[in-house]
Amino acid sequence: MTKSGTRIFIVILTLLLSTSMLPLASLVAAQTSSTYQPKFAGDPARSDSEAAALAYMRVVIRAQHRFQKQYDHYATSLAELVHSGSFTKRMVDPNRGDYTVSFKGKKDSFVLSMTPQHQDAQHRSFYAEDDGKIHTDEDKPADANSPVVK
Repeated sequence: MTKSGTRIFIVILTLLLSTSMLPLASLVAAQTSSTYQPKFAGDPARSDSEAAALAYMRVVIRAQHRFQKQYDHYATSLAELVHSGSFTKRMVDPNRGDYTVSFKGKKDSFVLSMTPQHQDAQHRSFYAEDDGKIHTDEDKPADANSPVVK
């Protein structure tokens, strides 16, 4: 192959490689620059992980209130809540994506918390009791004194 033939080959190869990488580059840019899209009007979540954590908490709270209405006491474990409302057997697992569930149930009350693996502005901690109010904290584990999610 001549020098000019080699140069043409390199130019064509470079063009082919650079144009084949364009779709990948634009896809990566789109994924890293995307912002959270609220799931419903008034959605307080700041990320998909938070939306999933809050949805899980709402399901547990509703299941507990249904359980309490049916049996005149709250469930003392997540396993007891299976088939109460839309709470499923799969939901007993405390590992919920970026969050870990903590549940403490008594016959007359319960405490539910969701702690992120890495806490930041898009992964706040959450806390709820039998009153059904969900509290949140951006800097530390949420508790009853943390602000209520709006």
